[in-house]
Amino acid sequence: MNLPKKFLEQMQKLLGIQYDSYIQSLTQPASCGLRVNTLKLSPEEFKSRTSIPTEEIPWIADGFYYKTSGQPSKDPYYAAGLYYLQEPSAMTPADRLPVEPGDRVLDLCAAPGGKATKLGARLKGKGILFANDISSSRAKALLKNLELFGIPNICVTSENPQKLLDFYPEYFDKILIDAPCSGEGMFRKEPRMAACWESRGPGEYAPIQKELLCQAYEMLKPGGMMLYSTCTFSKEENENNIAWLLQEFPDLELAQIAPYEGFSEGCDGLVQCVRIFPHNMRGEGHFLALLKKQGELSANRAGKAGKSVVPKEAEEFFKDVSAKILDDMEFRVIGEKLYALPGGYIPEKPIRYLRTGWYLGDIRKGRFEPSQAFAMGLRPKEYRRVLSLPHDDYRIMKYLKGETLDITDFDRVNGWYLICIDAFPLGWGKVQNHSLKNKYYSGWRWQ
Repeated sequence: MNLPKKFLEQMQKLLGIQYDSYIQSLTQPASCGLRVNTLKLSPEEFKSRTSIPTEEIPWIADGFYYKTSGQPSKDPYYAAGLYYLQEPSAMTPADRLPVEPGDRVLDLCAAPGGKATKLGARLKGKGILFANDISSSRAKALLKNLELFGIPNICVTSENPQKLLDFYPEYFDKILIDAPCSGEGMFRKEPRMAACWESRGPGEYAPIQKELLCQAYEMLKPGGMMLYSTCTFSKEENENNIAWLLQEFPDLELAQIAPYEGFSEGCDGLVQCVRIFPHNMRGEGHFLALLKKQGELSANRAGKAGKSVVPKEAEEFFKDVSAKILDDMEFRVIGEKLYALPGGYIPEKPIRYLRTGWYLGDIRKGRFEPSQAFAMGLRPKEYRRVLSLPHDDYRIMKYLKGETLDITDFDRVNGWYLICIDAFPLGWGKVQNHSLKNKYYSGWRWQ
């Protein structure tokens, strides 16, 4: 691997006697990881179901290493949203931000969703997750991953963080800033990042990171916590930014991050910060700093849900839906789309939203068609009509490709059905005369 001379000199100065071990680590293959969706199953249940060779990641309770030969992205369980493919070190930031159900959480630079899906799972359907990315194309990928995971309590936005601040000052309990950076920690995994380092290095990113940190601070409630992370080694982008932030805002203080024996302390006296080096752990390079804003964290006043009445076009469909899953939810029709979100959280701000809550479906010409997002957020017991196929049933792949299924072996009346793999939802189908009309979302179909 050809690395810039200036970068290597900086690493030698940073690592000292560990430098040779670091260089040696770059000759080893990068580790691949997946993280279990704990909204749908436990890590133990995942291990009992999967045929993919895995090994536990020791510092991430729901994380596993896997061998590329296992091809987890081609397993139907992936389409059921049971796990997310993520580099092992990159799992750490969302794991170490202490999110609790009921929190208002912001992932400020969220695409493509690796950290946001973890934060959403930890909320367990309570509170709200704002997932933002300034790039609208990247935000669309973020939205897909959140909906694939079946996370209902989301607002997905594509905005400049300053505009979010204009409308949400001191609003969030927890904020994650996984900042754009020079990517030095990913050079082994993505050599192209090393190629552009000299033209777009730490000096270009540090001012952007400082601006994001200031905006996040202003959106954080007193008593709230925010976690700053990068995938780079540069002190200019890491400790220097944190030292500057602490000086600018004296009511911020560093908090202790849950430890692991492979973590390294931060530099220049900022020992509460965490550095991850590839020669100490089976993962790429990362930096984390957890900060707390002084003050008492006030209780969230979400407000009472409005009179939540199912639109008349959807009444017949919702007779088969468990009423409990929409307790404390408020319905909202925007255009032809029906949404639900915890009462009081319905956003009214003029912000570019890709999603404002749980997208339930479309109301068209007097009828209701349930959405893919609604299917992914349900559990089989929450919908009366379920057609569940085993993992090895050949019809699973036919369904994921959008093909019509023969279900003569099932005795089913006509109507909408939640199609599942081993009781985990995949999408919708409509039974007509022992044939299943495939309603799997066309944009997600497998080739």
